Amino acid sequence: MSNQILEPTPELSRKLHEKVVSDSSSTSLVNRLKGKNKELQTQSINTYQQFWKDSSNNNEEARASMYKTLTNTYYNLATDFYEYGWGECFHFARKSIGESLRESIKRHEHILFDAARIKSGMKVLDVGCGVGGPARECIRYTGAHVTGLNNNDYQIERATIYAAKHAQTEYSQFLKGDFMDMPFEENSFDAVYAIEATCHAPVLRDVYAQMYRVLKPGGYFAIYEWCLTDKFDENNEEHRRMALAIEHGDGIAKLFSTRVALQAAKDAGFEIERAEDLAHETQVGNEIPWYKDLDVGLINFNGLQGFARSQIGRIFTTNAVKLLEKVGIAPQGTVQVQDVLSTAADGLVGGAKQEIFTPMYLIVGRKPLN
Repeated sequence: MSNQILEPTPELSRKLHEKVVSDSSSTSLVNRLKGKNKELQTQSINTYQQFWKDSSNNNEEARASMYKTLTNTYYNLATDFYEYGWGECFHFARKSIGESLRESIKRHEHILFDAARIKSGMKVLDVGCGVGGPARECIRYTGAHVTGLNNNDYQIERATIYAAKHAQTEYSQFLKGDFMDMPFEENSFDAVYAIEATCHAPVLRDVYAQMYRVLKPGGYFAIYEWCLTDKFDENNEEHRRMALAIEHGDGIAKLFSTRVALQAAKDAGFEIERAEDLAHETQVGNEIPWYKDLDVGLINFNGLQGFARSQIGRIFTTNAVKLLEKVGIAPQGTVQVQDVLSTAADGLVGGAKQEIFTPMYLIVGRKPLN
């Protein structure tokens, strides 16, 4: 493995994703892999693994100091697989009996949009917007104008394509930017939200402070944060192994506790109105755990995406990617990407079952009027 770090610049992104496939269906994965610059894809995989394998960068300090390289490289590699296995909204949700994954994701988003008091005509910021799935739902549900901020060029390009497909170009824009140093003036937005995105920040207080800065006085901030819970024991080897699997599998420099996240929001200046872990309380309408669609068992025939998440589906995908590598369609090392995502799934399910991890610690705050 080369020890050279390949910086994920805009120029690299254009060369890496030589042919951007606009088809959003899960069946387009092969065409997307064919459209990659194989040499740069392999170098990107090697770069990402240096943060986790035998390398001077395999430590929390290096991952935190190079968080932009870590996260950007991860999403250059993982985005196509996310869309293949999950869809255009890269987050989790508890489900009710008989509810589809997509329906539950929409409902979960609506809870956050309502918490942020988003109304028609507002200017709203989506921090870490992915390929724009939640932003598009926010527009449909509220009638607001949504600006999506993302530091990954490939995801911005995909979000822009999808916005045009959904006739939402006038109601949205997707901009390149670091959420630790946002390219907006103070008091620019009526509401700000983030869905399972700010976990990539090396310091939570700093990214929350940026959200506070760009929010208008009296406006609301609402986030779903990935956190370790109070049940996480730093001295428990199994707990540490699961946390590291989540970090490695999801491009995260370091997971923080719910207590750290809540204090960070307070330190940023927000008046906290609600702080609640939505992951582990079973209620009417939320009977099915959020991780169930990662833990679907041996086989699942509920569509191609459901099959892809099953044990047999994961084996099938891995072997299919191996074949694509062998015949030269997929770049060398693509199987490693699939392995990284499997590591993520195992860590997430294990952490959820032991209740040491939550992907939906809800924090709602208000910026004071003065």
